[in-house]
Amino acid sequence: MRVEEFLRESARKYSNKEAIVTGNRRLAYRELDDLSDRLAWALSEGGIRRGDRVVIFMENIWEATVSIFATLKVGAVFSPVNPSTKAEKLAYIIENCRASSVITQSKLTEVAAAAIERSSSVRLTVVAGEMKVSLPFCVSFQDLIDQSPIEAVAHGGIDQDLAMLIYTSGSTGRPKGVMMSHRNVEAAATSITSYVQNVPSDIILNVLPIAFDYGLYQLIMSVKMGATLVLEKSFAFPNAIFETMRKERVTGLPLVPTMVALILQMRNITPTSLPDLRYITNTAAALPPSHIARLRELFPSVRLYSMYGLTECKRCTYLPPEQLDTRPDSVGIAIPNTEAVVVDEDGKPVAPGIVGELVIRGPHVMQGYWEDEAATKRALRTGQNPWENVLYTGDLFRADEEGYLYFVGRKDDIIKTRGEKVAPKEVEAVLHAYPGVIEAVVVGVHDLILGQAVHAIVVTQSKTITEQSVIRHCVTYLEDYMVPKAITFRSSLPKTDTGKVSRRLAAEILEHVE
Repeated sequence: MRVEEFLRESARKYSNKEAIVTGNRRLAYRELDDLSDRLAWALSEGGIRRGDRVVIFMENIWEATVSIFATLKVGAVFSPVNPSTKAEKLAYIIENCRASSVITQSKLTEVAAAAIERSSSVRLTVVAGEMKVSLPFCVSFQDLIDQSPIEAVAHGGIDQDLAMLIYTSGSTGRPKGVMMSHRNVEAAATSITSYVQNVPSDIILNVLPIAFDYGLYQLIMSVKMGATLVLEKSFAFPNAIFETMRKERVTGLPLVPTMVALILQMRNITPTSLPDLRYITNTAAALPPSHIARLRELFPSVRLYSMYGLTECKRCTYLPPEQLDTRPDSVGIAIPNTEAVVVDEDGKPVAPGIVGELVIRGPHVMQGYWEDEAATKRALRTGQNPWENVLYTGDLFRADEEGYLYFVGRKDDIIKTRGEKVAPKEVEAVLHAYPGVIEAVVVGVHDLILGQAVHAIVVTQSKTITEQSVIRHCVTYLEDYMVPKAITFRSSLPKTDTGKVSRRLAAEILEHVE
């Protein structure tokens, strides 16, 4: 089944039921279906065809949900981009996938305009809200849905077509486009909703960016189930979020460890604070056992799912809630219809307790990286069956005697913080651009809340450079999750015998300092 059929089917079954709640706007399933039909028709009239790429550069607003399904309904491929992304990276993504269209919102038009100016492929730009900046080939989102008919676009696509292209940081510092087909997305969504036991009556609150696949799948899965999704833009004010959850009678809450830390700092929480909450999920980084214990004290009747995944296959493992007492530091077992195996350097399964690389087999494994054959060959390799590829995650794991899996560390240099991947080379490039910086190396430091914290070691030619000034520079050019949490100044960086900066030795220095 193609992903847009999730919406068509739910609109048929639950026509007047609320699908999306965001701010003061509440969209019923029939309205979401009709609005996305209107926008799909407008995109088609604007020259967007089956297989074209459409970049969706938006916050968690109702227009973003309409844009995603409209893109799919025209047979195109949507590529969601984090609204905190700066112009240079956005320009790279647009140019790399040769996007035919960019859909954005008023407050992001300045960044979008700077990126689109460098593109030779964009032939249609759609803006939700007031158009404050001049953009090429630009039309109003509202005008399109007001003036277009409710008419399905016949595109002839099948479920093997690409549904989405999600850019994730790579070891080279350049983002890589993860290609997911409709079949991949359906398999992942079906598996997750089965073990979380989602039902149409669920009301799920999501503060995670739709550009982050954990947040994106909350939309996809809720629409697939005919559930209701309450969209918020941040978790900066937990008390306000909790009030919204009580008002909307929320049953499902996806979290990352930073959000859990904020919840545990709240006062006056009791087991009755969220009376309708049925389940909590966590991914991005493992929750410390002490946090798990505290959450269970606060919400004793709520099922808590610890999970592990990566963009290249969405989800890999989950820990059944009844196993929390026995193995709270485990990320569990393979999700339904998936195999997860720890292997050695030759691709052979290792014995329990032995550390190796986690390999994933299943229908949700990506199609590869967009036009990056070398990276695709490293990640997708022939498995035990010659007719299929399996995913080498690049993450080190061990399994216990009963097959439960434990995350050990990353095989490459990528830093995973707050559920996002950070390429050290990308941060280092910004650091090197700061006047007075001679050398810089970036590493991930273990952090109970973030999973890993971004930390930089810098060599400067001026003693007037401060940690605060370097961080301010990074804030200007990097997404917030990429900005180093700390800067350490040194007179030199550790190097290998060949003269290359050693990231491993740099990490050891920081461990000693910590």
